[in-house]
Amino acid sequence: MKRSWIWSAALAMCFVQGEALAQAWPSKRVQVIVPFTAGSATDIMARTVAQRLSEQLGQPFVVENRPGAGGTIGVGAVARADADGHTILVHSSSYTITPTTYPNTPYDTVRDLVGITPLALLPQVLVISPDKGIKTVSNLVQAAKAKPGALNYASAGVGTATQLNAERFRLGAGIEVVHVPFKGTPEALTEIIAGRVDYYFCPVNAVLQLIAEKKLVALAMGSSKRSAALPDLPTTLESGVPNSDYNFWVGMFLPSKTPRDIVTRLHQETAKALDNKEVRASMAKLGAESMLLGLDEFDSYIRNEIKVNAALVKAAGIGP
Repeated sequence: MKRSWIWSAALAMCFVQGEALAQAWPSKRVQVIVPFTAGSATDIMARTVAQRLSEQLGQPFVVENRPGAGGTIGVGAVARADADGHTILVHSSSYTITPTTYPNTPYDTVRDLVGITPLALLPQVLVISPDKGIKTVSNLVQAAKAKPGALNYASAGVGTATQLNAERFRLGAGIEVVHVPFKGTPEALTEIIAGRVDYYFCPVNAVLQLIAEKKLVALAMGSSKRSAALPDLPTTLESGVPNSDYNFWVGMFLPSKTPRDIVTRLHQETAKALDNKEVRASMAKLGAESMLLGLDEFDSYIRNEIKVNAALVKAAGIGP
């Protein structure tokens, strides 16, 4: 009986201490690492949510871009950081691709980081320069089949969501094209607009204005369903290319050894930030759609998507 009382008291003390730790967090500046270039969809979302979290929690949330190596440089920095809740990762769905494309990273994707929640689902759109004279998905597929290996596509880096979407399309269409990787979306778009690279599955927010200005032609959405940002534009599935859809999301992570109470608090505060009227309006302008998940739900989603993407990477022959 006495031993039971002691254990109960110890557990209660741990709970109180954990709750107090979570309430004291953050006690200083919070670093938000984005493993892509400034101006990318992931970067814009990170800055939108970071600003709101700063207002809610009374500490600066400062975004730092660490692009390169398919996002593994930025992820590695967070995996090595102190697990005190003051270093956060905001990454895209390519987070679940790199375990296969970069198998020798000094961190373990599942073991060393813990998911907080997706910030949003962000559809990607297949775009091409109007100078190419290609106006439909059918035109593009016909051109690629007429000259195997003559066309190329851009990506924001090897193993990124932009490449995975393009590879899903390539396999579904049964075409041979060349991959041209860049550091991020801004660099890729420069070459697409100039016509030096043929096409790109780009996060929709980055090209809405370019499409409106007719600097780019939108051929189809690369996601499973149409986007509210371009409701009249069909998907690649609707355009006759089977198994060509890929869903691009942006999510938040912490080092896995971060105290659970802080993990829970960040999840709660992030959910609150995403429900803010101004944040919702900003996300809508990006063409982003809600994808809030619970802590356990997100971790399960990550594990499953790693397995699914491993099969896709193998089929596409993707490598660094």
